[in-house]
Amino acid sequence: MTALHEQVRGKAEKKPKWTTLIIVDSQVTKNTCNASIDSKCICSYKATNGIKKNLGVDSLGLSFLTLCTKASLSDDKALIEMFAQNIDYFKSKPVNIPKITVMVDHDYHPDKLIPALEEIYPQIMTKIRFRACLRS
Repeated sequence: MTALHEQVRGKAEKKPKWTTLIIVDSQVTKNTCNASIDSKCICSYKATNGIKKNLGVDSLGLSFLTLCTKASLSDDKALIEMFAQNIDYFKSKPVNIPKITVMVDHDYHPDKLIPALEEIYPQIMTKIRFRACLRS
């Protein structure tokens, strides 16, 4: 998937490996009968019993970061886990290219995210910045 992602970005005249924009959001999907008991949980915000899909896409809409969690996990905690699982990408990003703008909606709280992410990788804020999406 990484090779295909880089190939598509290259054809679109984007940097093959380094994106400058990640749009993050989540969606709760109702459980199926095949979902394990451990993966099921109620999302109190959306009153849905299911699994939460957390996704980060780049400026082309290509899947960049993914994480499936229990529906009850907050968007903040899911983003922290998603970034932690992909921390090598952020560590290897050169500082001489623009910061990655991470677009988040009102369900994310950068004031809580920044300290938690800095615990995982202290220099992460030299490579990313958060921007809030405005409601339309």
